Amino acid sequence: MKKTLLLSACALFFAGCATGPMGMKGASLEHFPSANEDSRAQFLIIHYTVTDWPASVRALTQAGRGVSAHYLVRDEPAGVYQLVDENRRAWQAGVSSWAGNTNLNSSSIGIEIVNQGFTESTDVPPVRTYYPFPQAQIDEVIRLSKDIVARHHIKPEHVLGHQDIAPGRKSDPGPLFPWKQFYAAGLIPWPDAAQVAAKQAEYEQAGVPDVAWVQDKLGRFGYEVSHNGEFDEKTKSVILTFQLKYRPSKFDGTLDAETAALIDVATTKGGMVMAPQPDPAIKK
Repeated sequence: MKKTLLLSACALFFAGCATGPMGMKGASLEHFPSANEDSRAQFLIIHYTVTDWPASVRALTQAGRGVSAHYLVRDEPAGVYQLVDENRRAWQAGVSSWAGNTNLNSSSIGIEIVNQGFTESTDVPPVRTYYPFPQAQIDEVIRLSKDIVARHHIKPEHVLGHQDIAPGRKSDPGPLFPWKQFYAAGLIPWPDAAQVAAKQAEYEQAGVPDVAWVQDKLGRFGYEVSHNGEFDEKTKSVILTFQLKYRPSKFDGTLDAETAALIDVATTKGGMVMAPQPDPAIKK
């Protein structure tokens, strides 16, 4: 009975307050669809939760935690759960930047993946052991990502990890996240292997470029990086972040010949390539 009364009161209230264009009371609002629009969502950001399923749900849904995401992908059993409507802003990117775009909470959709991240040894320096992602979980992430990208027309270069938009502050989804599977699925571009091999041979022979070169290249690629010509901590963090994604077998922030080759190819026209995808019109 209370619900009925409340709904009736609300209906009367909004009927009396209905307004049209320019606040004209009682005016009807005509609908003229414009061709000049696009989706609010320009970026897709991938995270891991650094905890288990129950704690992930609590952290991302309870008041007072200050974090959320549009989707949460469970590990065991693998499954997708929506936490925030795509038309609303989730608090998942934080202080962030990519290619001159800031405050990415307002222009992105966030996917959190249940994964405990890493354990750290008591060695000096400590050694991190990262947790793998179950393939069934990754399959769900890829399926969800392809759906989001298709509906919002998100550019492949705007499918990013939290680490990419906040280098040094964030490192998720970490070195074991299979970005190569995202490439194979047609979600992101990848540095062309033949071009990388040729450039690596050049840099092994002639030596790697200077710091100003790498800062300019990584800045143009999209990262927020120093442009002071000094190999500072911020520059090292950005190099390490780039390695986490494109050379996860070794991510130490050092500009070696392979890393320089990857950066060079990634910032050269035609260097980043998309994996060929099957034609949906061709039936097997």
